[in-house]
Amino acid sequence: MAAVYRTELTPLSFLERSALVYPRKVAIVDGDRRITYGDMAGRTTRMANAMAASGVGPGDRVAFLCTNIPEMLIAHFAPALLGAVLVAVNVRLSPEEIRYILDHSGAKLLVGETHLLAGLDGITDRLGTVTEIVGIDRTGADAGFPITPIDEFMARGSDRHRPWEVDDEERTISINYTSGTTGRPKGVMYTHRGAYLNALGEIIHSRHSPDSVYLWTLPMFHCNGWCTTWGVTAIGGTHVCLPRVDPAEIWSLIDSEKVTHFNAAPTVLIGLANAPEVHPFPRPVTITTAGAPPSPTIIEVMEGLGAEIVHMYGLTETYGPHTVCELQPGVPEMPVGDRARFLARQGVSFIIADPTRVVDEHMQDIPQDATALGEVVMRGNNVMKGYFDDPERTDEAFGGGCFHSGDIAVWHPDGYVDLRDRSKDIIISGGENISTIEVEKAIASHPAVLECAVIAVPHEHWGERPKAFVVRKAGGTASPEELIDHVRERIASFKAPDEVEMVDSLPKTSTGKIQKFVLRDREWAGRERRIN
Repeated sequence: MAAVYRTELTPLSFLERSALVYPRKVAIVDGDRRITYGDMAGRTTRMANAMAASGVGPGDRVAFLCTNIPEMLIAHFAPALLGAVLVAVNVRLSPEEIRYILDHSGAKLLVGETHLLAGLDGITDRLGTVTEIVGIDRTGADAGFPITPIDEFMARGSDRHRPWEVDDEERTISINYTSGTTGRPKGVMYTHRGAYLNALGEIIHSRHSPDSVYLWTLPMFHCNGWCTTWGVTAIGGTHVCLPRVDPAEIWSLIDSEKVTHFNAAPTVLIGLANAPEVHPFPRPVTITTAGAPPSPTIIEVMEGLGAEIVHMYGLTETYGPHTVCELQPGVPEMPVGDRARFLARQGVSFIIADPTRVVDEHMQDIPQDATALGEVVMRGNNVMKGYFDDPERTDEAFGGGCFHSGDIAVWHPDGYVDLRDRSKDIIISGGENISTIEVEKAIASHPAVLECAVIAVPHEHWGERPKAFVVRKAGGTASPEELIDHVRERIASFKAPDEVEMVDSLPKTSTGKIQKFVLRDREWAGRERRIN
């Protein structure tokens, strides 16, 4: 007999409750479409049954290649209802990168918007595990290869009830692929338990309520939308879909849909602040930002328009945000420059997470003196289950009994974490992870390149961008523009460096290892921190 005092935690219970409590309340806004919570639950059940009728079962992976549309939101519940696993794919990746993710995850089914599927025409015949591709046509685009239309696929489903529960809260609910320091994406596994708890953390720290109207400026494919896909559903708020970030459309929806919350990297906020449509918010709006510390300028502008800024920090491996810069008494009254310096801190752990630590190379806590440097480490409910089918890298990431973020920070006397640099070869540009090693491999494949190094450099709009330093072979004549184009042909175009500097040699140690810190010292000279 099951214990009376315990049920397995799962985000499925969030949709079950909201459908019972708010069956006629609008759950999803998609242009002129309105989908109630009762309808959302019904569509989830039908999609799950359609997947089952298509051969998907417990543990199987189902990939979605979609922008922020209702089907993508429903996908955060439908596979889970079967005990299957969602693989939400970054729509900005190149076809070869998407092929790798589909094959590595062992995805059985791929569901995507036809205009995005069209870009996969050259790789579909090489997919190792996908047995069917389902298309969602919102633009009239032709995929260019045989697909099953979404309506035909959904017709396989039924309204047969499936329990909104899971047999084991440690089951994987989703796999999110993130750029790794080896260049190959790593599949980060989230559990039902972790997703449930992180979603509650998002509700608390982003101050959601049943009156929340949440605008989807953040991609749902990014850490499952920081678990807000589940969080807003849990509290019974309204999701407003936004397939593409466009400042004019964002301002329009803020006005027409009475938006109260959205999540955005500082780059999005810069776009909003400089849009011709900019105007004071007609009601209080809470903006949760992460990916880079917000600048004093953007804080002053957005607060002047009537927004409240909440700064969070985390990684794909921590379900998105893991810490929040909680405001202390007196901070709101500080001059904007002092307040921005405080808000730039990554802060303290979520209420549902274990305390975040900053440690030395021996896993000992560093002094909380705002001067000593150490690595940020985490453990507990807000940390991934591990990397899918990669026990070696999982063990490496969990060395010493904690997850190693690779981020270098100081620790303030009040316990707040404050990032200063990254030890991993990762660039965060506009909220997207870029592996410097992946970019270096793409550059090095050019026949004129002898060797190269790629680092992050500060960028006013994107926070950070890749810059390459290249040594050409004797007689090599490739121009910087040619090398940038070469990279764009091999990996996602947003990963290509903005600048290529030709050099005679790269700084190296006595053993021949490239000293990237020498390059970074030059590019980041005069700055307090080497993240932006």
